[in-house]
Formats: sequence, C-alpha cells, structure tokens
Amino acid sequence: MIEEGKALFLQIAESVEESIIDGSLGEETQAPSTNELAAFYRINPATAAKGVNMLVDKGVLYKRRGIGMFVADGARSALLAERRAVFADRYVDPLLAEARHLGLGPDDIARLIQERSTTSEGDPR
Repeated sequence: MIEEGKALFLQIAESVEESIIDGSLGEETQAPSTNELAAFYRINPATAAKGVNMLVDKGVLYKRRGIGMFVADGARSALLAERRAVFADRYVDPLLAEARHLGLGPDDIARLIQERSTTSEGDPR
C-alpha cells in the first residue's frame, strides 16, 4: 500500500482523503488517530501526525480536545472540488490545447468522448 518515492505523510493524507471522498469516512465522524494510522501502516507516529496535521491545515479534519480528530463539515465537497480542479489542470487543459491545435471544437471533442465512452464500456481496463 505504501508507494516508493512518495513521502509517507502525503500517502497518509491521501488515504484519509480518499476515505472521505468515497464516503467510508463521513463528515462529523471520528477519523483514525495518529497511533492507529501509524500501527496500520507500520510507520512512525510522527510521520502519521504530519499527514493528519496537513489535513487539519486544509480544514478537512479538526480536533476535539480530549476526544480526537473529526472530519469537518463540508470536507467531502471541498476535496471533490480540489480533485476536479487538479483533473482539469492535468487532463482537460492539455486536451483542449491539443484539440485547438488539431482544429477541433467543443462539439467535436464531445462527440469523440461520447464515441470512446460507448466503445470502451466493456473494456476491462
């Protein structure tokens, strides 16, 4: 589960974010503790804490004194908005640039996407 070449604290933060996005960790529910994350991933608790604190800084988690960390209200929609922006930067903007280079307009792009999505529905990839 741990990826080589990527900071462990980032992987911890991304794992918690993914749980929030997929709904397995709901808003206003208690998040795994630093010690639980450290034990699960077999890492130093300070490393897990760094990932958790990153999410606190983003407003995704908040601390209830003496109880633990909780998922903030609105965290899922904020994370989805962030992921959509990254998706647009990483995939949509280059797609549009190449489409302009090829002389394709929005209707052409939509048609290509529609064609590809219907032909690849049975594709196991």
